[in-house]
Amino acid sequence: MTDGPGRLSGRIALITGASRGLGAAVARAYAAEGAQVIVCARTQGGLEEVDDAIRAEGGSATLFPADLREFDTIDRMALAIHQRFGRLDILVGNAGILGMLTPMHQIEPKQWDEVMAINLTANWRLVRACDPLLRLSDAGRAIFVTSGAGDGRHPYWGAYAVSKGALEIMAETWAAEIENTKMRVNLINPGATRTGMRAEAFPGEDPATLPSAEEIAQAFVPPAEASWTRNGERFNARDLLSMDRA
Repeated sequence: MTDGPGRLSGRIALITGASRGLGAAVARAYAAEGAQVIVCARTQGGLEEVDDAIRAEGGSATLFPADLREFDTIDRMALAIHQRFGRLDILVGNAGILGMLTPMHQIEPKQWDEVMAINLTANWRLVRACDPLLRLSDAGRAIFVTSGAGDGRHPYWGAYAVSKGALEIMAETWAAEIENTKMRVNLINPGATRTGMRAEAFPGEDPATLPSAEEIAQAFVPPAEASWTRNGERFNARDLLSMDRA
């Protein structure tokens, strides 16, 4: 826990895909800055490990085990947040899967559907369910995790690339719609980070050459703050870290 109230003191933050990797690191970073974090992921055991780490650092977490492919669960989660907290200040749509790296015409329909369900449709369901909660905040902030693969120039990244490109358009559209409110919606591309998904995509890469998820997670703090004003933008994590240190 940081000394003093913290940059996110008193804020209610929901992070999906928070049982490991970047999601877990963002949850810990937010808790260290004073936020009450709601961590969502499929694995109860992984969430409990994150909870233990947060509590050991003096923070507080609420666990919500859920498979985001079961879309109605997202609605139930939003209802539970409203009943317990009355609002949501920060949403981080981090949950995602890589899928197979293969030529576009060889992707199995089931694999395509699963990637789209988790990387795109679940995030739209979060928008649908959480927009009213974020409007109840004095400064609602939504952040979605994107990727350089979403530029359409990464052969064999197939469904993952398409899902991230579509995610960016979805977030930018929502940002345009809420421009005249107190909310702000942005995207962050973490870049190469020492995570399980990165190891899956680049099995021959030396993870020691990459920044840790904990380092990159610090980039998610400034856009979550109530004082953040930029909207509808796509940031590289390293640029945010440089800006924050300046």
